[in-house]
Amino acid sequence: MDLVATNMAACLGKMLYRSLGTGMIRLHCRMMTKPVLLWLRQDLRLSDQAALVAAVQAGPVIPLYIIDDDTPRHWAMGGASRWWLHHSLSRLDESLRAKGSRLILRQGKSADIIPQVAKQAGADSVYALHHFEPWWRNAEKAVDRQLDLHLYDGSLLLPPGAVRTGGGGIYRIYTPFARAVMTHMPPPAPCPAPDDIPAPSSWPTSDSLDDWALLPTSPDWANGFSKDWTPGEAGAQANLEGFADEAPDYATGRNLPSIEGTSRLSPHLHFGEISPATVWHRVTGSDEGTTTFLKELIWRDYAHNQIVERPDYGSANARADFDALPWRDLRQAKRDFTAWQRGCTGYPIVDAGMRQLWATGWMHNRVRMIAASFLIKHLLIDWRHGARWFWDTLVDASYANNSVNWQWVAGSGVDANMFVRIMAPLVQSEKFDAAAYIRQWVPELADLSDAHIHDPDAHGVRPPAYPAKIVGHREGRERALAAYRDVKG
Repeated sequence: MDLVATNMAACLGKMLYRSLGTGMIRLHCRMMTKPVLLWLRQDLRLSDQAALVAAVQAGPVIPLYIIDDDTPRHWAMGGASRWWLHHSLSRLDESLRAKGSRLILRQGKSADIIPQVAKQAGADSVYALHHFEPWWRNAEKAVDRQLDLHLYDGSLLLPPGAVRTGGGGIYRIYTPFARAVMTHMPPPAPCPAPDDIPAPSSWPTSDSLDDWALLPTSPDWANGFSKDWTPGEAGAQANLEGFADEAPDYATGRNLPSIEGTSRLSPHLHFGEISPATVWHRVTGSDEGTTTFLKELIWRDYAHNQIVERPDYGSANARADFDALPWRDLRQAKRDFTAWQRGCTGYPIVDAGMRQLWATGWMHNRVRMIAASFLIKHLLIDWRHGARWFWDTLVDASYANNSVNWQWVAGSGVDANMFVRIMAPLVQSEKFDAAAYIRQWVPELADLSDAHIHDPDAHGVRPPAYPAKIVGHREGRERALAAYRDVKG
């Protein structure tokens, strides 16, 4: 009830704000001389932005984004995320200027920069959405010790801890967690963006976005990203509209890489260009496909609940017995790891996925699981190395989702697939009809028939330009099972 009341209050405040009219807004701004800071992070939108709505009611607003590599330290954004961020910030600034505002950019540690900007602007209040990565939670505490920090929900369907077990604890298993969340759905209706954003009498100094050098140049490995993506709030809304009518087919389509039946909303959700509540209210229905998709939104909430409970989920096994698993030393397995990164393993479905990742910053849902399982089990390489590669190369590199998903595949997670269930990539490729997908991303195999393209080696039709398998399926499987037996004694 508290969450619903908070959101209703924000929306009611928004309606009051709109009812004042432009003249009253200007009078209100003249009377409220102290500006407030709107601290933006992974919430780069104007619609359904509770912190923005509250800030607009409080006084002239200074939207502030800080490129902060100091607070997350080794979890600073990877290269693909920085490409996305550049374009998302550019479009957010355009949207703000259309409403009489602008985006202030700064670089450094958030807990240091925010008080500096506040002092320069004459502000003593900061408005922001909650974020649940461990470094952001620490930063929020540090800012709150120095300024009046107002935090609002909106990055998830429900804030972590909003649903609990009968004993009052956090749900460890997804299925009962999802059932509990569903009793609170649908989420409150999303609030519209303000018509105008009151500006301060003077603006603090700002960095230039281009000076941050977020875009790769030598080489420009992201030159194909713009063909697949339109970062920003408008791009998120367009993706949502394009997917909404296809949602009934999601249960089947999400497993077929050749038709790419997923929503492709993950980077937009990660950067907060669209709220999960907005997605939920647009994609509605009781059919199997739509229900399956909505449960993926709940999985996102589940993952964030896990990192609140275990902040080191991205670097430590959730199951302690996996600490003893004899992973191959990466110095000795470097050649295999490099082949996996480059999409040269000799397993077409794996290679197609890894090449798609490099070319577009994204990989199909089903193929992510296949590629991750291959690294962990066929190559016996620690899941953390794969998670780190995804962190650097995915445009939707969420700490919660990336960490929980990799540990799910590895079997080391709180709720995870059993390690002994080893995906057979060749079988998966044929089962999910990946022939067209392979032809798109592995052009060396484009001339092979559907019957042969999943396993060219087995049919004796592997082209010279395509590598042989770096490990046999049976060999890799047996090595993984032997390693697991060592752990279990």
